[in-house]
Amino acid sequence: MSGRMNKPRWKIWLQAARLRTLPLACAAVLLGSGLAAGADQFRNSVFVLCLLTAIGLQVLSNLANDYGDAVSGADNEDRVGPQRTVVSGLITREQMQRAMSLVAGLTIVSGLSLLWTAFSGDWPAILTFIGFGTLALVAAVTYTVGRRPYGYRGLGDLSVFLFFGLLGVLGTYYLFTRQFDPLLILPAAGCGFLATAVLNINNIRDMDTDIATGKRTFAARIGRSWARRYHWFLVLGGGLMAMVYIVLRAQTAWPWLCLPAWGPLILSAWVVATSQDPVLLDKQLKRTAISSLLFNLLLAIGFALD
Repeated sequence: MSGRMNKPRWKIWLQAARLRTLPLACAAVLLGSGLAAGADQFRNSVFVLCLLTAIGLQVLSNLANDYGDAVSGADNEDRVGPQRTVVSGLITREQMQRAMSLVAGLTIVSGLSLLWTAFSGDWPAILTFIGFGTLALVAAVTYTVGRRPYGYRGLGDLSVFLFFGLLGVLGTYYLFTRQFDPLLILPAAGCGFLATAVLNINNIRDMDTDIATGKRTFAARIGRSWARRYHWFLVLGGGLMAMVYIVLRAQTAWPWLCLPAWGPLILSAWVVATSQDPVLLDKQLKRTAISSLLFNLLLAIGFALD
């Protein structure tokens, strides 16, 4: 323990923020922004504020997850994966509560600045997105915190699909364009599927300890075999939805830039489907997160150039 306690404080807080999960937050913003750029509606100020707000929400969710799993007992010495800071004593519960309040406050400021920049006095739009933002803040915290955290009842996958897929991509696109295009549901859902695949790897890896502590994730509810089939559905479905959108909307070959990034996702899915090693699964989590970000980034660039 003494060696861990000698770690610099800033490194401990970076560990708690779990930077490797940030690709999930960035992918939806990048994709929505690229699609808006393809419609000649891109604005630098909206993009930066949107990215900052999304990152703030993800960091808040990570801090709340660290805190909530420590309080509930879901984190213990049997868990595989990155060391959690509250349960290990690197950060106290009181310090984590203060950090969560600070990040929430900064995210609210960023979000309100984003709405004013994007809508500049259009109060119906501003109030509507304030509602979405409030929902996102509550969802970020109550995933593992509270009397009945929804992440412990198998609803985490649905939340990730909505916030890192449908709402993330469509909301970002609307912030630029003030328009809703029904066909954009295809790439938005594809983005959500790939983000959910990252969560599914995490839940397969932690299934034994989750079940032992009463954390009934969706993977735990359907069992290991079905969770692996479900993972194939997410990875293949996410890519295919993007491909269908490309076929329907692309005017050049540029959007097909994303295709090579689908390969690593499929390879990782094969490892997830065949491996029993939690350490190996943990490696696939990081690879899937980065490959998902790359897939959506290349898709965004492709449509921006289309």
